[in-house]
Amino acid sequence: MPDLATVTPPTAVTRLVTRHRAARMRLVILTVAMVVAVIVLTVASLAVGSRALAPAEVIAALFSDRRDAAGVIVHELRVPRTLTALLAGACLGVAGVLMQAVTRNPLADPGLLGVNAGAAVGVVVAIAFFGVGTASGYVWFAFAGAASAALLVNAAARPGRRGDTVGLILAGVALSACLGAVVRIITLADDDTFESFRFWAVGSFERRDADVAAQVLPFAIAGLILTLVIARGLDQLRLGTDLARSLGTSPALTIVGAGAAITLLCAAATSAAGPLAFIGLIVAHIVRRTVGGDVRSTIVLAALSGAALTLASDVIGRVIAIPGEVEAGIVAAFVGAPLLLWLVVRRAS
Repeated sequence: MPDLATVTPPTAVTRLVTRHRAARMRLVILTVAMVVAVIVLTVASLAVGSRALAPAEVIAALFSDRRDAAGVIVHELRVPRTLTALLAGACLGVAGVLMQAVTRNPLADPGLLGVNAGAAVGVVVAIAFFGVGTASGYVWFAFAGAASAALLVNAAARPGRRGDTVGLILAGVALSACLGAVVRIITLADDDTFESFRFWAVGSFERRDADVAAQVLPFAIAGLILTLVIARGLDQLRLGTDLARSLGTSPALTIVGAGAAITLLCAAATSAAGPLAFIGLIVAHIVRRTVGGDVRSTIVLAALSGAALTLASDVIGRVIAIPGEVEAGIVAAFVGAPLLLWLVVRRAS
């Protein structure tokens, strides 16, 4: 019999434990750093705008009920906008991690299930046929369109094989193309619809009141709770389907649950703010490269990173075009595309 000490040297075990501890410490440090970043960006979001406010004015107005100019600006204009940005970013960050974990594809985007395209159809229909003209009115139409698109994708993706992620991706791409054509047909036929729709389509938090965040909050919470429920199963699926089954995980139920969570999170974010490109994709890459691909341990970090990146995009858009603004979706694309390219180049090297 070979000596077990020679088969598994203590130094190898020590190195494994050391790497695990280092990863945990890195996760804690990054999580704390993201909490600080979110707090700083929240104050900046409340202070920056066509009328700049000092941080002291923001804090004084935030924790009082005064009705002067600063109080009205903070409570009625910037707090709802900031909360909506935080909520949408957190949803997209978690959805990005889930999407890449389910598909095992580093290029998978939360909108790959047709959610963004479905939400766009819902908004276009609301504008063209129901005369809806406010962000709070768009929310339900956008959410209904996003949820319907995701259900169609899941129904079309080989009903007999719920664990087939390739079928999900192909169905999502096909449906997105079809729904995109529907949006173009409606908007090209009606100039007024096109003018209203284009402001939602670029992704923005402008004129988002408290009703918008309140309407999508229950769906975001449901998506986050479902994520916590299926996170363990997703981590076990990384070990292989057979081993996951032996550990008591149903691959089909886990993937369906992940698809439902992605739908809830993406639909909530997209209906509230419009399509925000690169947020979920970038967050998933950053989280995986810094602390690994374990879903359970990275949910909080992904939510904080998504919230910080989204809020930073909104703040930057207001800073570079005072007294106007550049929509957060445009800023996110400008920031996200070079960052994604840098990550790809660094990985290749």
